[in-house]
Amino acid sequence: METILAFLVLIGVLVWFHELGHFLFAKLFGVRVEVFSIGFGPVLLSKKWGETEYRISAVPLGGFVKLYGEEDAVDDPRAFSSKKNYQKIFIAFAGPLFNFLLAIFVFSLIFVVGRPTPSYVLKEPLVGYVVENSPAQKLGLQEGDLLLEINGKKVSTWKDVEGAVLESILKKEWKVGILRNSQRVILSGKVDLSKAGSFGAEPYIAPIVGRVLPGSPAEQVGIKEGDEILEVNGKKVKSWYSAAYYIKSAKEDAIRLKIRRDGQIFEKLVVPVKDKNTGIPIIGVSPRIEVVKVKEPLGKAVFESLEKTKDLTALSLKAVWGLITGGISVKTLGGPIAIAQLAGESAQQGLIAFLGMMAFISVQLAVFNLIPLPVLDGGLILLFLIESIRRKPLSPRFKENWQKVGFAIIIALSAFVILNDIVRLITGSRL
Repeated sequence: METILAFLVLIGVLVWFHELGHFLFAKLFGVRVEVFSIGFGPVLLSKKWGETEYRISAVPLGGFVKLYGEEDAVDDPRAFSSKKNYQKIFIAFAGPLFNFLLAIFVFSLIFVVGRPTPSYVLKEPLVGYVVENSPAQKLGLQEGDLLLEINGKKVSTWKDVEGAVLESILKKEWKVGILRNSQRVILSGKVDLSKAGSFGAEPYIAPIVGRVLPGSPAEQVGIKEGDEILEVNGKKVKSWYSAAYYIKSAKEDAIRLKIRRDGQIFEKLVVPVKDKNTGIPIIGVSPRIEVVKVKEPLGKAVFESLEKTKDLTALSLKAVWGLITGGISVKTLGGPIAIAQLAGESAQQGLIAFLGMMAFISVQLAVFNLIPLPVLDGGLILLFLIESIRRKPLSPRFKENWQKVGFAIIIALSAFVILNDIVRLITGSRL
């Protein structure tokens, strides 16, 4: 129920802002707005104020603003069809524009209020663990390496590393500068981050238990918060990541843990269970991570939100290009089920996490709508640009066929992403 509610709130706000952009710019240019609808299909609620009917409809997967004279040419100064092409372009662009503005506003709010941040994110990027068979390992990174730059971008904190990795998501040839044993070393090689899922270089996190899940195998055998894991099945543990790796790769039915608590060392025998989503053996513990609340003054918060929105937009465009060229698998696409899952998970983490997810998806919605496909805002902008260059309208027959092609593409894409979502649900894989 929480997931459904979070999804409805998320989609409702995103769609309302998007359609509000179209609505306000239509009003700005003197176009009569006949319908403002959140959702499609059967009308659940409706109310007419002035010349506009406001609706909430049954299918919460979008919305629309119906403009007078949008479908048929009407000789009326208040009709959309009577407006100049630059005005039509502004009205079409206003929806994505408002999604960008929403993201900037939400990110600014988050930065001003403050967001819980793991303290290691703000520290120098000293590698504490390298994931097995990851791009980082294939490049030759080792524990103890200090990251200096990634593909020409200097990094001084783990936050910088995150940004540099995101910017390089489609790169196939990587160069990583590190400091190893007081010597500067350049590691280079081929990397396919889109298939690997993550870079694989992780910060050092001490193998100290921060939380024990109620009813988990760890709780049942008496493992407590603050326990330090020293060994897993006789293998010495250097960091939390190595402890987790040994646990998930253990073939025995029971795992023998050597633990230090209040200066005393003792052993625990624990039988793991498989995670219902991933199928990986777990015992139900998470690490102790120091969290700090990072707040920014308003000016810096707005600047950082602009940077964040710009970076996410660039990343989204790279992802679209990767899908077109085959650099990113279409299996990575998520639909309404995946969005609902993300909305529910972020809502469980708190308001700040939920707002962050909302801003992130708002950017994706803006970029998606600007793709020059029929039916989308980008497709309309393309038509109006063509008409401006031709200095005469396109034929009604061409526009009708353009719309039909658009509907076919959108229906096919919708069916594909929903099928992707269903496959992920069945297989237990993650987006």
